[in-house]
Amino acid sequence: MRDLLRYFVDPRHACGVLAGASTLLLGGAFFAQYVGSLYPCSLCVLQRFPHIPVIIFGWLGYKQTIGHTHRKRLLWLMGICLLGTAGMGFWHAGIEYGLYSGPASCSGSVTGTTLEGVREQLMKAEITRCDIIPWALFGISLAGYNGLISFASGIFAFWAATNGNEKK
Repeated sequence: MRDLLRYFVDPRHACGVLAGASTLLLGGAFFAQYVGSLYPCSLCVLQRFPHIPVIIFGWLGYKQTIGHTHRKRLLWLMGICLLGTAGMGFWHAGIEYGLYSGPASCSGSVTGTTLEGVREQLMKAEITRCDIIPWALFGISLAGYNGLISFASGIFAFWAATNGNEKK
């Protein structure tokens, strides 16, 4: 068990693991959208963007030619990106579970006072609402899973950056 932990704490391997985790999360989101017909709301789309630099930084960090110091810097950047998307995921999950209201642009609130104003607002409205859970497993929505997995991955990135021992 100790050898397995030492393997994953190695900054090079940690970069590969984190890039793989973000690839799986992003791939799962696209799979749910294009195969499962779970169309994303605007907050769902925003949660995807931080995974792109994590994949790129992870690939760069996994390369043999990069130095130990640069690899640890990439881990810090990946941790920041992952905690950013985790925060968005938790915020979105809170909106889905009714803990607070989300942006008016995706929560389905209509505020027009005239028929023409309401019609114009409905025509500009997002198709997929942010305050409805389209799919959940064990009571946790997809936004919640993104928040949980990204938060754990971000903490792992910081831990590997500070505690990792790289073979010279």
